[in-house]
Amino acid sequence: MTAETIISIFLGIGLAASAGFRVFLPLFVLSLAAHFNIIDLSTDWQWIGSIAAIITLGVAMVLEIFAYYIPFVDNTLDALAVPLAAIAGTAVMVSTIADLSPVVTWSMAIIAGGGTATLVKGASAGTRLTSTATTAGLGNPIVSTVETGSSIFMSVVSIFFPVIAIVLTIIILMMIFWFYRKLKPRKT
Repeated sequence: MTAETIISIFLGIGLAASAGFRVFLPLFVLSLAAHFNIIDLSTDWQWIGSIAAIITLGVAMVLEIFAYYIPFVDNTLDALAVPLAAIAGTAVMVSTIADLSPVVTWSMAIIAGGGTATLVKGASAGTRLTSTATTAGLGNPIVSTVETGSSIFMSVVSIFFPVIAIVLTIIILMMIFWFYRKLKPRKT
């Protein structure tokens, strides 16, 4: 496995984690990065750097971000976004992996990309549900802002500093594990 392949895997996992916060934002950032030749995508995914893809993903991103600020729509959107995050996580991972066989590429994309995005989205949805229950939804705009900011940050770091992105992803996943472990009742 070459250094380029490892970096491409780190890039994909970082973008997948970002997709757990917002589905379309990392796809839009990936589209811009591909369009401006900041990153190379696998041959089958070159289309994502097209102007049509940038416009489509940009509009979807803006709609998604603003929809999370509408009370009750945000919780409904979370329910829909869990499977969409898995798909987006898989897509960003498969589009960025370089020099691996299709079987390995798709396996990693589904497990690492889709799995990471799903874990992050599940935790994010749980946070919003807790915010809704404890603040009657008044705290949800804060949660939405933090999620959007996290998605922007993770997307940009993933594109320009993939090694740092993998470290941040591991920290996010450890925090999720720690949080849910704290919720689990202890045996006496």
